[in-house]
Amino acid sequence: MAKNKTLLVLSTEVKVKTIDQNDFICLTDIAKSKNPEHPDDLIRNWLRNRNTLELLGIWEHLHNPDFNPVEFDGIRKQAGLNSFTLTPKQWITATGAIGLESKAGRYGGTFAHRDIAFEFASWVSVEFKLYLIKEFQRMQELEQKQLGWDVKRNLTKINYRIHTSAIQAHLIPPELTGKQTSLIYASEADVLNMALFGMTAKNWRDANPGEKGNIRDQANASQLVCLANLENLNALFISEGLSQSERLQKLNRIAIEQMEILTGQHKQRFLSAGDET
Repeated sequence: MAKNKTLLVLSTEVKVKTIDQNDFICLTDIAKSKNPEHPDDLIRNWLRNRNTLELLGIWEHLHNPDFNPVEFDGIRKQAGLNSFTLTPKQWITATGAIGLESKAGRYGGTFAHRDIAFEFASWVSVEFKLYLIKEFQRMQELEQKQLGWDVKRNLTKINYRIHTSAIQAHLIPPELTGKQTSLIYASEADVLNMALFGMTAKNWRDANPGEKGNIRDQANASQLVCLANLENLNALFISEGLSQSERLQKLNRIAIEQMEILTGQHKQRFLSAGDET
C-alpha cells in the first residue's frame, strides 16, 4: 500500500502503513480498544510476556539477518521477573529488531508487521483479532481490484507505444548465440524465457536460490507486456511450422526491439545475448 490506510474495527480506527513494502499495523490503536487512556501500558505488559518474546525472537530470526541474538537471549532470561520491563524502543534498540517500529509524537505510535500485530490483537481480544483480519483482508481485496485496473490501463499505454513508435535510429541488438538457439528446450515457456530473459526457469532458480517465486515473478511491467506479445507470436510461428530454433531466433530479435522501444534507445538493455562458449 503506497499510503497510510485506516481500518474501522469494532468502532476503533486502526492505522496501517507500509514499511519496506510490508504492511505494518498500529499496535497503539489496537490497544486503545481495550485501554483507550493508557494504550502504551498494554503494549509494555505484552512485551514482558515470555511467549511474546519467543514469538518476536522467532520472527526476527526468520526475517532479519541483522538481528542480535546475544541481546535477545539476555532479554529473554529476564522475562518473568517482577522487575522486568521492556518498551518497544528498548527492544528495537537492543536487538536491532525490524518487526516493530515506535515513534513519539502526535502522529507516532507503535506499529508492528502484520504477522506480529495479529498476535498482539489476539492477546488483547480474540474477537478483535478476527474482525481486524476480516477488515484487513477486505482492504487488500479492494486494493487488488484497483491495482488490476491500473495495470491494465498502463499495459494498454505501453502496448500502444510499441505499435506506434516511430524510432528512426535503429541499433543492431545483441542476439542469443548459435549454441543457445540450437538447444532443445523442454517447454515452450522456456523458449519464451530464453528469448526475453536469456535463461531458462531452471537457470534462474539455480542462480537465485534464495528468491521466492520464479523468473517471471521478477519481471517488470515492460517485460510482461513484451512477454504477452511473444506468446502470441510464438503461437503464430508454431502454426506456420517453424522449428524451435527458428522461432527462438525470431522471438529473441523481436524481444530486443520491443524492450529497446520500451526502455529507450540509450537506456541500459534488459536483455543479454549470453557469453560465447
